[in-house]
Amino acid sequence: MTATRLHHDSVFLHELPLRQADRRPDQVALKYADQRLSYAGLQASIDGLAAGLAALELQRGERLAIYLEKRPETVIASFGATAAGLAFVPINPLLKSEQVGFILRDCEVKVLVTTPGRLALLQATLGSCPALRHIVLTDEPEPMVALTGVNLLRWGQLLDAQPVSGPRLIDSDIAAILYTSGSTGRPKGVVLSHRNLVAGAKSVAAYLQNRPDDILLAALPLSFDAGFSQLTTAFHSGASVVLLNYLLPRDVLNAIEREQVTGLTGVPPLYIQLAQLRWPVGAHQHLRYFANTGGRMPRETLSLLRQQLPAAKPYLMYGLTEAFRSTYLPPEEVDRRPDSIGKAIPNAEILVLREDGSACAVDEPGELVHRGPLVASGYWNDAEKTAERFKLLPQAARPGGLQLPEYAVFSGDTVRRDSEGFLYFIGRRDEMMKTSGYRVSPTEVEEVLYATRLVGECVAFGVDHPTLGQAIQVIATAPVGESSIDLEALQSQCRQLMPTYMLPAGVELQQGPLPRNPNGKIDRKLLAADWLERQP
Repeated sequence: MTATRLHHDSVFLHELPLRQADRRPDQVALKYADQRLSYAGLQASIDGLAAGLAALELQRGERLAIYLEKRPETVIASFGATAAGLAFVPINPLLKSEQVGFILRDCEVKVLVTTPGRLALLQATLGSCPALRHIVLTDEPEPMVALTGVNLLRWGQLLDAQPVSGPRLIDSDIAAILYTSGSTGRPKGVVLSHRNLVAGAKSVAAYLQNRPDDILLAALPLSFDAGFSQLTTAFHSGASVVLLNYLLPRDVLNAIEREQVTGLTGVPPLYIQLAQLRWPVGAHQHLRYFANTGGRMPRETLSLLRQQLPAAKPYLMYGLTEAFRSTYLPPEEVDRRPDSIGKAIPNAEILVLREDGSACAVDEPGELVHRGPLVASGYWNDAEKTAERFKLLPQAARPGGLQLPEYAVFSGDTVRRDSEGFLYFIGRRDEMMKTSGYRVSPTEVEEVLYATRLVGECVAFGVDHPTLGQAIQVIATAPVGESSIDLEALQSQCRQLMPTYMLPAGVELQQGPLPRNPNGKIDRKLLAADWLERQP
């Protein structure tokens, strides 16, 4: 698909790599195994795919799903879809056929991009996806399978299409639908516009100070907002991205050393594992920063990482898929307030509100509310859940003369703001434990357990108790290199470090690692449900 080479800043998602193809065509955009793809090469593939998709005569805004591991075709399909006026739906490659089928049906996917092997796994599911019209296979099947009512296409066949003019778009058009994971209920499709994704790229790249000589490691799933952000921030900055599908934490360290990575973004469970490994000699010479998202990083984990990476800047971040990213703590503040999630990222405003919509006082717990151009367009095809999370901003939070309503994201997370404006995460409202009359966040308990260095990974949750209201139950793994937990020593340290009401009523040892949800976070709800099922 031909694209007009304009010199204005990026407005649409697919303009991010397009700008770099004009400015630095020979710069490496993607690294994958032994492959290297320049910005010019990436853009040529995006243009080719967009033209091939246009030839399918799809309507603007129709959905293209991508069910692949991290590889160049995943990136090309994402940006090529929006260049063709479609919305892409990245599906976590860890999901099974039933979960994939739900997503395909829920947003009426018209085009599916996948591999022959993954297609074989979906054979029984695709019959219940009546909207699906085209399947694009990135690898050659032997032989080509036949599916009733579905047009089966080869990847190269689309890329060879004749160039055509791109569709007319505006930046509020749908660019992507990202499905949030959950251990209970069906996943929700968060609708993101071009404006959401481009504004997010510019904001994050600004405070991370990304630049053309950066090499970012894409370790998180690209179906996860923070994972896809590695692409958008890199492409906005002209940096390179290393696509990594890893099995073990050691694979991440090997990639950092091999590719001379300068920026790493991960979630706490990954950093907990990485902090217990010996990092490659010299990693601290090229790793410029490491950034945390998806939950609070335990202070002990942060300390261990900083010991091994004294020159790398730590960025502690907070975000939610419904608003991409909300806050970050500048590295120079980490020593003063390591438990803080910082302040609002550029081009976002973060409020702390009471249930009646009024602003909380200093250090008063309240709900984190995000307003600005990163606020998503709700959940796809789910009016009830959209109304729960996306609400009208109270008039008190806006200039009085404005007449049109404004929607903000009400996160469901409880935070407090100190006298200097720094925010502190307390817990998710639906995870808070009520014990002995006190409200306790599971992350508070886990923070102390990690500080003892007597556990590897851990998770805390509340269980019903006849006199306490809820008792605190912990599931933990042994430290790296050990087969058990010294429960007596752990209980002794907990008594020294915790008030009585916060003490765990029980600690259960499990073999690690603890189960993750598809985005790499420890699955607290699954572990709690499993523990309850096993009780007499």
